[in-house]
Amino acid sequence: MLLHLSDLHFGTEKKPCLDAIRLFCQQNSIEAVVVSGDLTQRARFSQFLACKQFLQSLNLPYLVVPGNHDIPLYHVWKRIFYPFTFYEGFFGPTEQILATENFYLIGLNSIRRRHHTKGEISLAQIERMNKVLKKAPKDALKLVVVHQPFYTPSKAHGWKDCPKQAKIALERWADMGLFGLLHGHLHHTGMYNLTQLFGLKTVQPIWDIHAGTATSWRLRKHQPNSFNTISERGEVIHYYFHDQDNMFYPLTNAELKTLHSL
Repeated sequence: MLLHLSDLHFGTEKKPCLDAIRLFCQQNSIEAVVVSGDLTQRARFSQFLACKQFLQSLNLPYLVVPGNHDIPLYHVWKRIFYPFTFYEGFFGPTEQILATENFYLIGLNSIRRRHHTKGEISLAQIERMNKVLKKAPKDALKLVVVHQPFYTPSKAHGWKDCPKQAKIALERWADMGLFGLLHGHLHHTGMYNLTQLFGLKTVQPIWDIHAGTATSWRLRKHQPNSFNTISERGEVIHYYFHDQDNMFYPLTNAELKTLHSL
């Protein structure tokens, strides 16, 4: 099972959520952890350090990608010339691959120093990803991890933050056996069929899988803290945080429908 976290926003973290995630990892058979961006609130050294220490405390393999909060906002010089210095110092290159027994996870950096929230994917990244997907094991569940979602329902955010050239990327990757993309950014839980939305020619659907903020008090539109799990068969379960007993529980279909209406 894969644990999909996002938008940890260290600097605004809730300790009960951190403790609940540690407990969840101890009580469940987790193969790896993925964090789809916004590890920190303001890309500060202390926030990256706290995030690193938390992820290491899970004692599991993990893959992370940067979010728009993981490059400096107010330090213009650093943002222009050294946007990923702290990130790379703690987590290495912004695009990495993690292969486990059942999953093939590919990190994609959609963050650009000239944009505040909007993502972007270059043609070079699209082609490089295409080559990586071609070499991926056929029996593994293949997932691309990228901060900004490729689709957002209009009630949540609209299309303004979706990465540039997302449709071109999907058309190139359509026949590569890609199961889905893991995102954060909106602090909103969801799962959408990109094959239908973009009119892709694929036998199996490609899913856009969104996670809310797992640990931050920066909640949006009454969305609870949440994370996802993904089984080796591709079953996605959304979990939400219950403040009364400080635990994460699976969302029922009715609860998920209510959250999507917010």
